[in-house]
This record gives sequence, structure tokens and C-alpha cells, in this order.
Amino acid sequence: MEHIVIIGNGISGVTAARHIRKNSDKQITIISKENKYFFSRTALMYIYMGHMKFEHTQPYENWFWEKNNISLKEAFVANINTEKKVLDFSNGEHLSYDKLIIASGSKPNKFGWPGQDLEGVMGMYHKQDLENLEKYAPNKEACKRAVIVGGGLIGIELAEMLRSRDIPVTFLVRESSFWNGVLPAQESEMINEHIKDHHIDLRLGANLKEIKADENGKVKSIIIEETGEEIFCNVVGLTAGVSPNINFVKESGIATNRGVLVNRFLETNVKDVYAIGDCAEQHDAIGQRRNIEAVWYTGRMMGETLAQTICGNKTAYKPGHWFNSAKFLDIEYQTYGWVFSERGLKEGETYFQWRHPKDYKCITISFHKESRQFIGINTFGIRMRHEIFDKWLTENQSIEYVLEHLADANFDPEFYKLHEGEILEKFNQENGTNIKLQKKSWKRIFSKA
Repeated sequence: MEHIVIIGNGISGVTAARHIRKNSDKQITIISKENKYFFSRTALMYIYMGHMKFEHTQPYENWFWEKNNISLKEAFVANINTEKKVLDFSNGEHLSYDKLIIASGSKPNKFGWPGQDLEGVMGMYHKQDLENLEKYAPNKEACKRAVIVGGGLIGIELAEMLRSRDIPVTFLVRESSFWNGVLPAQESEMINEHIKDHHIDLRLGANLKEIKADENGKVKSIIIEETGEEIFCNVVGLTAGVSPNINFVKESGIATNRGVLVNRFLETNVKDVYAIGDCAEQHDAIGQRRNIEAVWYTGRMMGETLAQTICGNKTAYKPGHWFNSAKFLDIEYQTYGWVFSERGLKEGETYFQWRHPKDYKCITISFHKESRQFIGINTFGIRMRHEIFDKWLTENQSIEYVLEHLADANFDPEFYKLHEGEILEKFNQENGTNIKLQKKSWKRIFSKA
């Protein structure tokens, strides 16, 4: 019986295993050292915040794996021998495979800062990071202050976690405005305001120089590069992005760049070896997507796609239109299609933007100036329907069409105040147009007003 071995039990590896099992009776082994059973990594923050327990993050009961004949091995892969098709583990054990799927995920970036490996320094990616945070920042008495280094999505999640226990937080962001390499200025500035409203000490244009230790080898303070200021703290969160976790692959003959290089079928340069999820890097980017996408849903899609190939139905990875969602403290964020920061706008592209005068709500819609074709939307504080924007992107609808039918895409709960009328009014004022919400949309607004 063909033996499929999967390195990594995150969303990519587990999805591949589940779909291989649905379509075959192949022998399947999943290897992970982090935790025996699959859990939702994105839910780790809610354990610390007291919203759920760790077992609540496990979508499958522990008996699920044996019932579905999926073997779980707790081990650390030290080397891959692709000629003999054998994995070497750090404890001296070995395991042979017929087909190998590398789904080893990401690891937090470190940039050689002095003191980056001290006690009390951690990322916020693995289960062990959560355990370390509970150890070093159980409350505001044990942790007088925490410093977070890096202004991405993980950084703002960690800030929210710490503030939930009233721990003072200093947030070092090297950019001049939060996430302004991704977000247009209006949105980035709104998030700056929101962070400060949560009593987080946001330091823009600030880089970490070093982390200092006390006499016991624990974090004592950090030094800011630009000013030399020393900030005393008990915890340092390193959240300056992630990179593929592939050190164990480097001597195997499997081609790597930043990640494990794959083609559209998620195949590596070595026969019967594949890579999926955060650790996979496309040789050639798919459309405007990045070559490496450390995103939950793309990992799931890669797992589903590769399972088809493993089971004899060779299938190319086609992720479709870009989308993503996140939370910035209290603000829900969704993006569909392509909305770049000002410096990422391409020739002939422009924005329409609206922001609520009092609340943390705004939208940015990108479109082509000449053709008027809708390119993408960012929405903050207003929930939108993925399937509708996906359809409009496929149909190459115009900016005017999207605005006329915008209420149909609204997914806010009943009795929420809707803003499509004022959004459309601003567009008409700026563009000298007189487009109106379609009747179906008007009925929906008035029924919820």
C-alpha cells in the first residue's frame, strides 16, 4: 500500500490528509513535534484572552485520527534522504515514504538582534509561544510592560491579548504609519488612531536596536535604534513577519529559495515530493499574488488540490481571486481583489474612498480610470459577502455597478446601521455622476434602517 507522509499538522497538511482519505485507502502518516493533534492556530489568542480553552481549538475529537486510519507521529525531522525516500528524525529514528508532502509552515523572523533569544522573548505563532506568554505575562503584576516589535497582523493580535490583561504595551513599528506598505493611507491612519485609543504606546518609525538582560538572563529592557531610549519591560514579542520553516530541507537536494520551490501542481524538483502552505514558494507568481502566501485559506486550498493529484486526478492549484480578512482590535477588515497602498498603485488605477465621520468605518474601492473596471475593495467595520465580490470580479463589473448594488453585498447583522446611501452620495459628488442604488438594494436598506 502506498505510504503518504506529511510533515506538518497545520491546516495544509491536515486538509491534504483528510481529502486523501476521502478519495483513497492509502497509508497516511502526519508528523509534528509542536502538538500531536491539529488545532486552529488563528484561535490561540482567544485562549489567552479567556474566550476559550485549548481543546476548543481542536476541530476533531482525538479518536478521529484512528477512526480514519491516519497515523500521527510526534517527532522532529532532521533530514530528508530523497534517494532512499527516508526521513531521519532528531531522535535517531527513521521513516520511509512513497510520496512526501512538506507542510511545515512558518517561523517568526529574527534579524540578529542582540538578546533575541533571552528568556521572555517570543513570537506568537506556535502553541509553545502561548505557553511562554502565559509563563512570563500571566498578569500586570508579573509583567510590568511588554514591547512588541513589528507592525503586522500578528503584532496587533499580541497587543490585544496583552491589553486584555491590562498589561501596558509599547508597540514598535518601523514604518511611518501602521501597515502602510499594504494599506492605503486613509486606512493606515485610522488604525493608528484605533491603536492609540486602546492605550497602546504606538511608536512609529521606531526600530529595535537590542534587548538587554537582567542578572538572571531574562529580559530587562529594549533599546530603540533611532533615539537610544531604553524601555524597561518583562516580555518582548517579535512579530516582524514570518518565513518558511524549511531548515531541515536545505541538505536534501529539494530546490529552495525563501521557501520550497513548487510548480502549479505543487510539485518540487524531486519526484514524489510536494510542498504546500506557508512553506511553499511558487516558481512564478500566480497573477498578482505573492510567491509565498502565509494565509490560512490558501493553505487549505493547497491541501485540497494536492490530495486530488495524490489520488490520481492531477490538478493545478488555482486559488482564484484574492481575498482575506482579519481584525484590528475592534475593527473587522475584509479585502477582495486588489487594493494596494498608494505606492503600489499601477498606472491607470485609482481609488474611491469613504470614511465615516465619527466611527471606525471606511472603504476603499480600486478601479481603472479609463475602463472603470472594478479591481478590488477594502472594507473596515462593514461586513461584506465574499461570494458577491468574487462574482463581480469574475464578471469584470464597473465601479458604478458595484456602488449601485453595494447594499446587496452587505453582510452586517440585522438592525445594524447601513451606509450605502452616503457612500454613493460621496461618489456622485466627486465624479459628477447621478448613479442610484438599485431598487432591490434600497428595499434592503429601508428594511434594516
